[in-house]
Amino acid sequence: QVQLVESGGGLVQAGGSLTLSCAASGSIFGLNTMAWYRQPAGKQRELVAGIGRGGNTNYADSVRGRFTISRDNAKNTVYLQMNSLKPEDTAVYYCWSDIARTRAAYWGQGTQVTVSS
Repeated sequence: QVQLVESGGGLVQAGGSLTLSCAASGSIFGLNTMAWYRQPAGKQRELVAGIGRGGNTNYADSVRGRFTISRDNAKNTVYLQMNSLKPEDTAVYYCWSDIARTRAAYWGQGTQVTVSS
C-alpha cells in the first residue's frame, strides 16, 4: 500500500500563488508517475499535470504556463507550483501515483484550493 498525503491548499485571491505538496510513503519501491488532478464542485475530476520518474511533464491546456509540476525522488514528494491563479482554478486537488511493477494506482485524500475574485 502507498499513502499519499497532500498539503498546501487554502484560500487565495485571484492572481496569487500557492504551492501544493504530496508526500508518498509505504510500499513506494518503484514509484512511477506522479500527478495532480482536480475536481471542481459538481464537475468531473480532471488531470492538471503529471511528471514521470525521469522528469518528463505534461499539463492541461488550462494551466500550461501558470502551473509547474516538479518532484523530489529522494523525498518521494511531488509539488505543484500554481501562479496567476484564477477563480476557475477553485477545486479539490488530488495527488495520484502509480507503482511501475504492480501497476497499482493510488489517490491522496485531496486538498481544497479556493481562489476568490
